[in-house]
Amino acid sequence: MDFLDLPKRTSGQRDFGLTSIVDFGTPMGELKYILDDYSTMIDIAKIGIGTAYVTPNIQDKIALYKKYEIKPYCGGTLFEKCVLQQKITEYIQFLKSLGIEWVEVSNGTLDISLAERLSLISLFKKEFHVIAEVGSKDCNKDIPISKWKEEVSALLEAGCEYVITEGRDSGTSGIYEKNGDIKNDLIKDLVQDIDYKKIIFEAPTAKHQMYFIQQIGPNVNLGNVKLQDVLVLEAQRQGLRSETFYLEDRECTLL
Repeated sequence: MDFLDLPKRTSGQRDFGLTSIVDFGTPMGELKYILDDYSTMIDIAKIGIGTAYVTPNIQDKIALYKKYEIKPYCGGTLFEKCVLQQKITEYIQFLKSLGIEWVEVSNGTLDISLAERLSLISLFKKEFHVIAEVGSKDCNKDIPISKWKEEVSALLEAGCEYVITEGRDSGTSGIYEKNGDIKNDLIKDLVQDIDYKKIIFEAPTAKHQMYFIQQIGPNVNLGNVKLQDVLVLEAQRQGLRSETFYLEDRECTLL
């Protein structure tokens, strides 16, 4: 029974308001129980870091996500390993053999030039939906805001469906300071010049998630969400937590 006035959430096959979870090896039995209850709250599933390559039941896991209409893809670390070893052709064959339709292009560990990433995006676009990631996993690497904006814009113009802003599963690099504080000026500049509905902000903790919900609204795209946090995140999006209690129909406050 619906009787409360809550923020309007996107639903079904969403284009924005996405929740992208990270799977670091959830057992199949546990995953099925979670998806039975919460699949409608999940849009994308990243098979974290390079675990897809060593997961014994990866074919079954990918099929399970797709059964629940969740888009699975492999973490950018596996992509970067293939770049390092010049195995992109083999990587494409691997993804196709699993029935994966989405691919991530990143440079979180390797220093892959923007030109090279754009070239790889052009290749992948022929057979996959492409998500790109911007930002380094190195918490000591400080990227100028102008560089962030340049890369995000170029990647979207190249045909990426979405661009992820790096935050790691710890929330201590990329769009975050070493201590976990959010780089407010960076976020404000990004959303003022770029369509925030095309950006997935990695937000691994409730603190990070609440910041983006409060500043951008209930339908902000959030990534690196832990499976066990999906329900609480949805409650936060709908103003059912103290910190987002007065959310109502708030839109982006950073514009």
